[in-house]
Amino acid sequence: MFIYLSKKIAIPNSTQINCLAWNKECGFITCGGEDGMLKVLKLDSGKDSKVKGLAAPSNLSMNQTLEGHSGQIQVVAWNEHHQKLTSSDQNGLIIVWMLYKGAWYEEMINNRNKSVVKGMSWNFDGQKICIVYEDGAVIVGSVDGNRIWGKDVKGKPLSGVEWSPDGKILLFSVVGGEVHAYDNQGNFLMKLNMGPVSGSYRSTTTVVGLQWYNGRYGYMEADSPCLAILFNNGHLQIMKNENDDAPVIIDCGMKAVCCQWNQDGSVLAVAGVMPSNQPETKETNVVLFYSPFGVLYTKTVKFLYGMASSGDHCVLATLEEDSPSVGARGEEEVKGKFGLILCNAIGTPVDTKYVNVEPFWISMNNSHVFAASKDRFLLWRYRTPKSRSAMEISTALLHEKKDKVFHVDDTPIGVPNPVWQLDQSVKQGTNDPICCLASSDQLLIIGRESGQLQRYSVLPSVALLGTHVAVAKPNQMAINSDSTRLSVIDVNGMLTLVDLTSSGEEQSLVSSFERRDVWDARWASDNPLQLAAMEKTRMYIFRDLDPEEPILSSGYICSFRDLEIRAALMDEIITSSLMSGDEHPSVSEHILDLEVKSLRDTRDLLSKVGIGEASTFIEENPHPRLWRLLGEAALKTLDLERAEEAFVRCRDYGSIKFAKRLATVQGEKLKRAEVAAYLKDFDLAEQLYIEADRRDLALTLREKLGDWQSALQLMHSGGSGGHVEDWRREQACNEAGDLLAVSGEWSRAKEMYTKGGDVERLARCLHALEEWEELSALAKSFSPGHPMLMELGQMFASVGMCGDAVDAYLKCGQKKAAMNVCVSLNEWSTAVDLAREHNIDEDVPGLLSKYISHLLEEKKTFQAIELYCKAECFLEAAKIMFQIAKDEKNNLVAKKKKLYVLAALLVERHLHALRSKSLLKGKEHDKDENEKMVLTDSDLILDNVWKGAESYHYLMLAQKQIYEGSMEAALKTSLLLKDYEEFLDMETVHCLIALSSCGSEAYEICSKAFIKLEALPNLTDEQREKYEDLALEIFMKHAPKDNKIKHVDCHNCGSRISDRLSFCPSCKDCFGACIASGRPLIHTAAQWTCTVCHHHAFQQEMNSRMSCPLCYSSAINEAYM
Repeated sequence: MFIYLSKKIAIPNSTQINCLAWNKECGFITCGGEDGMLKVLKLDSGKDSKVKGLAAPSNLSMNQTLEGHSGQIQVVAWNEHHQKLTSSDQNGLIIVWMLYKGAWYEEMINNRNKSVVKGMSWNFDGQKICIVYEDGAVIVGSVDGNRIWGKDVKGKPLSGVEWSPDGKILLFSVVGGEVHAYDNQGNFLMKLNMGPVSGSYRSTTTVVGLQWYNGRYGYMEADSPCLAILFNNGHLQIMKNENDDAPVIIDCGMKAVCCQWNQDGSVLAVAGVMPSNQPETKETNVVLFYSPFGVLYTKTVKFLYGMASSGDHCVLATLEEDSPSVGARGEEEVKGKFGLILCNAIGTPVDTKYVNVEPFWISMNNSHVFAASKDRFLLWRYRTPKSRSAMEISTALLHEKKDKVFHVDDTPIGVPNPVWQLDQSVKQGTNDPICCLASSDQLLIIGRESGQLQRYSVLPSVALLGTHVAVAKPNQMAINSDSTRLSVIDVNGMLTLVDLTSSGEEQSLVSSFERRDVWDARWASDNPLQLAAMEKTRMYIFRDLDPEEPILSSGYICSFRDLEIRAALMDEIITSSLMSGDEHPSVSEHILDLEVKSLRDTRDLLSKVGIGEASTFIEENPHPRLWRLLGEAALKTLDLERAEEAFVRCRDYGSIKFAKRLATVQGEKLKRAEVAAYLKDFDLAEQLYIEADRRDLALTLREKLGDWQSALQLMHSGGSGGHVEDWRREQACNEAGDLLAVSGEWSRAKEMYTKGGDVERLARCLHALEEWEELSALAKSFSPGHPMLMELGQMFASVGMCGDAVDAYLKCGQKKAAMNVCVSLNEWSTAVDLAREHNIDEDVPGLLSKYISHLLEEKKTFQAIELYCKAECFLEAAKIMFQIAKDEKNNLVAKKKKLYVLAALLVERHLHALRSKSLLKGKEHDKDENEKMVLTDSDLILDNVWKGAESYHYLMLAQKQIYEGSMEAALKTSLLLKDYEEFLDMETVHCLIALSSCGSEAYEICSKAFIKLEALPNLTDEQREKYEDLALEIFMKHAPKDNKIKHVDCHNCGSRISDRLSFCPSCKDCFGACIASGRPLIHTAAQWTCTVCHHHAFQQEMNSRMSCPLCYSSAINEAYM
């Protein structure tokens, strides 16, 4: 971003301006001043569509004076949505203006006649306006002029107002440096945290800027600060929102006047008056530009100080990450180490140096990097891979010692001095700090704030050659190609030239050269007299101080060579990056290539006049690029003698040889085809070859270019004289397939590889396309021992295709690799079978055991269970799962039940595997013995594998029934919990029984539950006393007997028993319980049985269920009894 004066607009009678506002949507500018002066101006947004990236149009298309105010204009505010302007004067008169047929007219008037308006602000959608008066009165009105609400804010006088982006909050600035937040109905919310911004300044501090970016065009980053509060003492606070406790705090170092966000919230401009330290110097009006994060310019590389380039390399100056960070204004408190990183053309670091000199300014040439702080500078002789010869490698340590640090006040004379070694201390501090530097292969120029320019030699050693004086403090410098002239752009934007070698008249001539409003300049790398400079939005090309016709452009100059200037539209690049949100935007469309006038004139002469006139013009304006252009034009007309002469003038030896060889070619068409190919017009060359009946030459041309698609087309259309060898066609197909594969067009590449018959490339293509079935079939077609089989095995292994990977490895004789892929993919059963079948000396079970032990040590228990399952060791997995369930917290009831269910399911899988093996071996009679062996394998499985899951299932069911108010059902379920003492907390169990029995008036059962509770050994005295008091309260009102008892007949002995019992007291027959309702299964008719967990439930309870309540298996098509 560059700033310069684009246009001055005169105000009649030199009237002082008090307020200013810019309508960013339509380009209107309004300014208000004394004696009721109110003007509306408009700057055309019309960028020249023919000139890409042209910035800052300055055509004034409207200059209208609005009549209506008599007093001094105090506040103006735009409503961009509805194209309205609101203004107020010192008498309290408010006028709303509207745009009608290209002119502004008065629409509404309001005059409170009590106080002066101090602030006006429209909300985001332009529907409401808030007006604040100095006496504390606040009025919110609608866009059509109706008053919505009013309020008197008592306390200190108000000084400004701002809406939040969503229109829900109003911020009022108060005299004394406070900012208060109210909702959109006028209710006080809070005072904003001002942090250290106001502090001791509270009695005299005033808020002069209150700006909240509305986010219409997005934000630079997520949570980007957008609320700016500016104080008259120069303190600036930028907040993310009204509740931000850690705002960005900046001291602008000036008397602030106002601040304003740009259109997309990426830059905050702060205007004010900068005091002078010298009594004879006047104060200066200054505008500072900050990012939302408080730095003077955004950085795209972390801890980046700057960068410079030379040839194919660039150097980045960075701060080490473990060093203290830099302050907002780049003060000199940073004392950590700094890195100079040399990168090649693709950004790969090739050399690095760490120094203690803070690199505020950096430059480089073909051999050295120069970095400077405010008082010191250093020279680093870098090394690139091309420059590291055997001799240089052997003397690397010597070169390391030649890197030196100098103080800017010293006078080196070129003699080595031990004090100047990089690892030695150098004095610090100076009264005339460094402000910029420039370098060439011979010289180093250092600019100082006083305007003094110090010229040093670089090779063979550093020596101060002389000094020069600039007009003002230099800001940017550049040295021409032969180190004879220096361009200097000072802080005022004035460009001057300094002759570094001569004196007298020529020196005076160069010194008198001045150009104003210059913000970039660069010398031509191949002509010491050509200079390109950017003045506002024009690029001037100077040839020995004479300017050519300017070119409209706003690009930053990247390079100047061969009469062509390459420029980058940095503003466009940054804007496109912010709008798209891409950290790496495409910059090719924002790069401009501009030609100087002599090159443009030469092209015009060659195309419109003739070679003779163009040759005369080039004789008068010689340049190698122009002679090369003339030689190419002569080749096109087959004027070989003139072409050879032109190539001799530009010293192009390759073109000279081509012109001599072209003279030996027979036939005009063949000559023109050779010229077209040499000038890289390959389509024309191919056409001419075909017209000359030399398809073979056209085919050879396409093959040399690597244009295999065009080569195939030529083969299909007749090839080289009709017949094309098979090997040549196959080569073209395979090469075309490679090109398609590089571009990611794998489907087309597959077709080409199939036609070319290259099975290895086809296999890689199928792998990229993830067509595993075709790849598996292709792998089977390879002969044993083929080298591609090893790679195919790796492909299959990478996607978990263990079987195909094993087949590929075995086919190429890699048995060990086949075993390893089984182990890595946890196919342990396959690994065991493979070891037995091929006699591989590998302890697979032992390896599995060691790996699982490692997983258990790392507390990766579920991965260990998964491995056991893949190895079909379900019982071992069940043991771990039972232990996990046991160790789980008791309050996570649902989770504990699921863990027990998983453990039981693993045991069921183990039993199923044993039964299957018994059936296969014809030993079905051993099934009971196998099951018995399983049950004696673990204490957790000894009684019942489902008992843990049952306990927490019935516990959850009882609690659910209590919450639903089904106390009788809850009592029946709670009575089941007494059988799960080893899993459940008995205090919880007896509490559930007491609660449900009391609710169902079964006081005898309730009494027994309280007796059990009071007898629990782990109760505290306080808990036991509470239970006793509760029991006394209940049984003082109710006798300990059951009031509601239902009896049923035992299906076994016919005895009458309570329907709450799960066993018959007479015959001792256990009925079991319904896993859906908890009721005892006294009647065996119409019972549902789960085929997985083998538990039962009443059929009517399962009619509406899709899964088993206990094990969650599918209940569809389950068995009924």
